[in-house]
Amino acid sequence: QIQTVASGGGLVQPGGSLRLSCATSGFNLDHYAVGWFRQAPGKEREGVICISNNDIGTYYDDSLKGRFTISRDHTKRRVYLQMNSLKPEDTAIYYCAADRAGWGTCPHAEYEYDTWGQGTQVTVSS
Repeated sequence: QIQTVASGGGLVQPGGSLRLSCATSGFNLDHYAVGWFRQAPGKEREGVICISNNDIGTYYDDSLKGRFTISRDHTKRRVYLQMNSLKPEDTAIYYCAADRAGWGTCPHAEYEYDTWGQGTQVTVSS
């Protein structure tokens, strides 16, 4: 079964850090791009960042540069989202998704991703 499962969310104070994990199964992660998305209460889901199959990160939201980074562990079949200097506006459900994109590329839009899993809640609050 092809799937992605996001985990690692929780409650964190403003200025804190979290590392989210995206576990994958049922497909060869080496051939896939993986993206992180988030949906805040009352808002549409939006793209955060993607990592291509040659491990190049591409931001969907440039305002997150300097605070969020993405990485991949090929051995563990996981992709990570490191979030630093968290702000209350980062509060959202975070999802990871996978797409068998072309070499070295990331999907341009959310609808191009074909494998989605359950999200993980991140709450930034004092």
